[in-house]
Amino acid sequence: MAATRPATKRDGFTSTLGVLAATLGSAVGLGNIWKFPALTGANGGAGFLLIYLLATLLVGLPVMIAELTLGRHARANPIRALRMLAPPGQPWWLVGVIGMLAAFLIMAFYSEVVAWVFVYVWKSLEGSALSSDPAVTEAAFAAMVGNPWVSLVSQWLVLLLIGGILVKGVAGGIEAVTKRLMPLLFLLLAGLCVFSLTLDEAAAGLAFLFKPDFSKVDAAVVLTAVGLAFFKMSIGMGTMMTYGSYFRSEQNIPLTAGRVMVADLAVSLLAGIAIFPAVFTFGFEPTAGPSLVFITLPAVFAQLPFGQGLMLVFFILTSIAAIGAMLSLLEVPVLVLTERLGLPRPLAIGVCVLAVAVPGAGCALSGSVLAGVRVAGLTFFDLMDFVSSNLLLPVGGILIALFAGYVWGRAAFTRAVSNGGTLRNEGLAVVVLVLLRYVSPLLIGVVMLNGLGII
Repeated sequence: MAATRPATKRDGFTSTLGVLAATLGSAVGLGNIWKFPALTGANGGAGFLLIYLLATLLVGLPVMIAELTLGRHARANPIRALRMLAPPGQPWWLVGVIGMLAAFLIMAFYSEVVAWVFVYVWKSLEGSALSSDPAVTEAAFAAMVGNPWVSLVSQWLVLLLIGGILVKGVAGGIEAVTKRLMPLLFLLLAGLCVFSLTLDEAAAGLAFLFKPDFSKVDAAVVLTAVGLAFFKMSIGMGTMMTYGSYFRSEQNIPLTAGRVMVADLAVSLLAGIAIFPAVFTFGFEPTAGPSLVFITLPAVFAQLPFGQGLMLVFFILTSIAAIGAMLSLLEVPVLVLTERLGLPRPLAIGVCVLAVAVPGAGCALSGSVLAGVRVAGLTFFDLMDFVSSNLLLPVGGILIALFAGYVWGRAAFTRAVSNGGTLRNEGLAVVVLVLLRYVSPLLIGVVMLNGLGII
């Protein structure tokens, strides 16, 4: 017998702004601040941007629309939603399990990186990591990562903060917080951009980010762009299906997904505009990746007027970007526990926080007491990252695309995307279905095989 929907009234988002803020908060993360701008500059600037945008339209956006639509139609957690919508006896609910597992593994290592960001907010206040000498800033970062108690306690505080927000519910917690944090994120970024554009090498920084260099564009660059388009949209891990279940029935899902894509890209580009003119002005390496945030930028800020204040603003906005992503990740297993096991929401949140803290401790200690412990040559931190990013997320994305494209079917998908015919989205639904059936799974599969080192 098919599963029935919960009889109790579910919490949900209460406004269009709340939907956009929460969904954008899930998509925006630490990668917007350092990974996207650095990859863009290192892989051909505007040429890479064009490939990324095309890949987003072919991969990221269709799968996001599918996840949001499936979640809203079922009004349930990913496991229950796929069990409800799949034909009897077909185990598509396992895709929801894959998403929940991916969310757990991502939180295990991501919560530690977020902890570093919060520690640097404090370091910015006291000025202990501010130095024009990169060797000093590198030593400050190494000391933090190498201190097991700082790593563990800061990670626990991050998890408690995220759990505390989620206890207030969807509307009172996730929506209320992201509606305030997302505008603040844009405001702080805009302020940094204005300051950065006054620096001597602002033109060089902008050229690094936006000037096309098609000589750098090859097959590897295309794969990088496709992979980034998939991972930047926060898909394949159940977060968008979970948030979709909180959408209002009249929400225009394709329009919302398109706005999230544009706003997410804007955050990434604003971060590049804020960062690279300063990096070029003082002669630092612009493609440094994670070390750009914790080692290079403190050395840059030390040479700027009002450098300590600017560094504080930067790490505050970076922490804002991280909070939205963490909320969506933890909400996935929380919703599963409340709906499948009937746990009260506060208890479900406590269970999830403790469940994340266990593997998270291994990641937190990977730079200190567990640095010598390796699995297949990887630290616990790198292992969680590798399994989730290169295996679970691509598999989840492929299966969601195939389920929406083939199993759920054209009629059901079109009806759901057009809100029962009240929106004129039928033509768009056909295009999205073609991408979900023939294009997105193929491109995601190629990225997965590349990440696993098979091609």
